[in-house]
Amino acid sequence: METLEAIAHHEMLVQRSRFLAWAAPVADPEAALAFIAGRRQPDASHACWAFRVGQQYRSSDDGEPAGTAGRPILAAIDGQGLDQVAVVVLRWFGGIKLGAGGLVRAYGGCAAQCLRLAPRRRLRALTRLSVTVDFPLEAPVRALLDGHDAAPEGVDYGSAGLCMAVSVPTDRVDALCAALVDLSRGAVRIEGQETGP
Repeated sequence: METLEAIAHHEMLVQRSRFLAWAAPVADPEAALAFIAGRRQPDASHACWAFRVGQQYRSSDDGEPAGTAGRPILAAIDGQGLDQVAVVVLRWFGGIKLGAGGLVRAYGGCAAQCLRLAPRRRLRALTRLSVTVDFPLEAPVRALLDGHDAAPEGVDYGSAGLCMAVSVPTDRVDALCAALVDLSRGAVRIEGQETGP
C-alpha cells in the first residue's frame, strides 16, 4: 500500500469550467477534513472531496448532483491503491453544463491525474504492542523505543508498574521484543499485537 510523499495539485479545463485538484497525505480523518477545509476558495462554485484512511472514508458532492463528484474522487484514490490520502477538487463553473457523465469524468479524471503525477511513498505496516515494565525502566525503555522507530502512544501508571501502548514498524517487532526482554532481564510483559497501516 502507498500514500503520497507530499501535497500535489493538477488543473484542467473542461468546456470552459476550470477544475483544480489538490491531494495530500493524511494521518487520520481529522487531518483529512482540515486539509480539505484549508483548500476551499470562496470564488469556486464547488469544492468536492474524498478521503481514505484505512477502513475510514468519506466523500462529498458539495452541491453537484448526487454521485457525480465525491464518489468518482474516492474511486480515483482506491483505483490507484492509495491509503491515507485526501483529495479536494475545486470547480469554477464556465457557463456550460456538463451533465452527470461529464461531471463524473471531469472530477474523477482531474483527481486521478493529480494522484498519478504525485510523488509516492510506501506505507509501513505498524504493530501495536502493550509493554508492561517496572517504573525504574521507563527512561531506558523510551530510549530503546527511539532506536527501533517505535512510538509510545500512551502510558498508564499502575501498582504493578507502567503499561505503555507502543506503535512499532512490523518488521522491527521481533528485534524490539528481544531488546526489551534483555533490558528487563525477562521481567517485561508484551502483549496485544494488532497489525495495521
